[in-house]
Amino acid sequence: MALNMHVGARVTALHVAQLPAPSLSCTALAKVNRSNKQTPRNACKPTVALAQAASTTDVQGKPENQPSSSAMPPFHLAFPVSDLKQTKSFYGSLLGCPEGRSAAGWVDYSLFGHQIVCHQVKGYNAKASANAVDGDPVPVPHFGLALSVQQFHDLADRVKQADVQFVIQPHLRFKGQPGEQWTMFFKDPSGNALEFKAMTTPENLFAKYYVS
Repeated sequence: MALNMHVGARVTALHVAQLPAPSLSCTALAKVNRSNKQTPRNACKPTVALAQAASTTDVQGKPENQPSSSAMPPFHLAFPVSDLKQTKSFYGSLLGCPEGRSAAGWVDYSLFGHQIVCHQVKGYNAKASANAVDGDPVPVPHFGLALSVQQFHDLADRVKQADVQFVIQPHLRFKGQPGEQWTMFFKDPSGNALEFKAMTTPENLFAKYYVS
C-alpha cells in the first residue's frame, strides 16, 4: 500500500503510512491502562466542529445529523494489521478510539469522527520509505491527525506513559514559518506509522508557500 492522503478540515489532516517493525506490546499497553486511570476512553471522539460535520445513520438506515453542504464529510481509511488483539489495545485503549463494527478479521474505529478500519492480514509487516522534512526522516506512507496544541501535548504524554517508541520525538518544526507546527511520529503494533501534529496557527494548515 502506497498512499499519501490529506483531509481538509481546520483541525484534521490524514496521511497513510507503514513502518517495518512493531514497537508496542500488549504488556506495555496493559501497564499504562492499569497505572494511568485518567487515560480518557473517549480521546478519539470528534470535537464539536467534527461532530457537526459527521453524518450518522441508524440501524434502519435512516439518515441522522445530515451534514450541511459546507461540512467536511468523515474520511474513511482501511489498512492492514497483523494482530487484531494488539490492534484493539492500541487504537481502543491507548488512543481511546470508540470501537464500531467488527468481525473475525477486522474492526473499525472512530478516529476523531473519521472511520478507520483495521483488516487482519496474516504475516503482514509494514514497510516504509523516508523523506526528509525539516531535517527529519519522515516515514512514508503514514496517517494521522492535525490536533489542537493542547490535544497534541495530552496525546504525547499518554504515548510516553505507554512506553511507545517514537519514530520522531514530539517537537516544533518549521519554526517562524507559516507552517509552524508541533509533530510526532510513532508506530502501531503492526508497524504502521502515524503522525499527529498541531499547527501553532490553525488557519495555516493549508497555507500555500514554498518550504526551502
